[in-house]
Amino acid sequence: MTIETGDSVSLEYVGKLPDGTVFDTSRQDVADAEGLSEAQGDRDYEPLVVEVGAGTVIEGLDEALVGMSVGDEESIEIPPEKAYGEHDEDLIREHETEQLREVLGDEPEEGLYVQTQQGGLGEIVHADDDVVRIDFNHELAGETLVFDVEIVDAN
Repeated sequence: MTIETGDSVSLEYVGKLPDGTVFDTSRQDVADAEGLSEAQGDRDYEPLVVEVGAGTVIEGLDEALVGMSVGDEESIEIPPEKAYGEHDEDLIREHETEQLREVLGDEPEEGLYVQTQQGGLGEIVHADDDVVRIDFNHELAGETLVFDVEIVDAN
């Protein structure tokens, strides 16, 4: 069966950067070997089930699944514009340190993550006595991604 838009597909995957750094996987053995299972706590590593074309995975992966078949294994390279977009400087926001300190109830420090009332997640990338910069770009924005994919089932 050739996969088409609207099909439900079960797939195993390893997501990595072009240098080989693994950032996500559905495979327990890969997660263990890469240290992801420790960092991701009680996550279950199992095949991912997606409806092709429904937008539940990044655009480049969604498009690449069309035309594949059960049993196919492919390495798919996805440019930033079909993944999490380019890094956008407009998504780095500045706040007065004192004001943010009051909101957080704590000292803002580089590397900490903050969540907006609307659910946006940002990383503090700069903090000094006067200003704090928070980056709301996705952590993989601007990155070309490589997904090693194996189609397990489709219907």
